[in-house]
Amino acid sequence: MRLKNHYTKGLVEVGCDEAGRGCYAGPVYAAAVILDPKKRNNALNDSKQLSKKTRDELRLWIEKNAIAWAVGVVSAKEIDEINILNASFLAMHRALDQIEVDFDHLLIDGNRFTPYHFVPHTCIVKGDGKYKNIAAASILAKTHRDEYMQEIAKDFPMYDWANNQGYGTLKHRNALKEFGICEHHRSSFNLFRESKQST
Repeated sequence: MRLKNHYTKGLVEVGCDEAGRGCYAGPVYAAAVILDPKKRNNALNDSKQLSKKTRDELRLWIEKNAIAWAVGVVSAKEIDEINILNASFLAMHRALDQIEVDFDHLLIDGNRFTPYHFVPHTCIVKGDGKYKNIAAASILAKTHRDEYMQEIAKDFPMYDWANNQGYGTLKHRNALKEFGICEHHRSSFNLFRESKQST
């Protein structure tokens, strides 16, 4: 199924999505994207449905061809202070703060959002698989976050973040039992539960 190009025709829409909400470690990232209606790419899709190679290729296309894009980050420490839901909204706000062109409407992936100033917004459940601007945001949020996790994984190889991106895989959970938590872990999460987390 092809994704839709916009939610409301004639408005300058910003698609917003986050990555890393369910992780045990690392920050949550969010992206905001205004796509150029004159430049189409039918490969855009929910980042989780794409291979790493395709995500990386689409990231380059989005960053080159979007009217505007930005990425916002909220650290693990901040997540512990304000909870992951509020942190996800804050990451989106930080991304929106960096958009330097005027926009009329926000299209948010999910079912809740903290209003951004006085800009109207619409929440779309599983919006990253329905609208191209949200899909583009999901791709930027995930690729930028994965890149960061690859970097910090060099200092903490025992947690296997280079492969699990901070999610609660068996190898990550076993490392937590052996080595405990580090500065990048979200200490407010129940990190020692036995249930598996998907990547």
